[in-house]
Amino acid sequence: MPCDLLVTHALYSTIETEKKMPSFKYQFPDFLNERCTPEAYHRWLARKAIAHVKRDRKRGHIAATREAYMIAIHKAVISSAGLDDYTGEKLAWEKISTYDNAKSKEGRREYKKSFWDLPTVDHCGEDITANSFRICSWRTNDSKNDLTDDELIKFCRIILAHDEKKRAKSFDDSSF
Repeated sequence: MPCDLLVTHALYSTIETEKKMPSFKYQFPDFLNERCTPEAYHRWLARKAIAHVKRDRKRGHIAATREAYMIAIHKAVISSAGLDDYTGEKLAWEKISTYDNAKSKEGRREYKKSFWDLPTVDHCGEDITANSFRICSWRTNDSKNDLTDDELIKFCRIILAHDEKKRAKSFDDSSF
């Protein structure tokens, strides 16, 4: 079996094991009570770690491990207190692991918009080896993409300034 397949198999085998055993290593955050189940949270945590490990290994961070990423992502979740780190908005933890690809194809943009407040993971900074993450909404993460924090803020200010100019012009044009 090629190396990539072995790694993928090992990562997914671990998820199957975790489904059967409750995890005490990653204490279920109190603020998630009545928002999602501990099983759903641990499944989400493992899946996010695996996705980031795969992505970062493709980008050259060969030392990335599922365990290290789970620890770092769990710390980010605790630090978030359930809120988007960039906007302070409440995240919809009850929606984790509910995305349906078939419904997405059918509902397209409107379906995806209904998941804008879904919690996801954003890598902090330029150094992918830092194992540093933030929790934010899917909408925030899509908007931020590969921008640094400073680039994102600058871009948002440009958008706001342009919107204000358009509104002022629209107001001036309507007063004739």
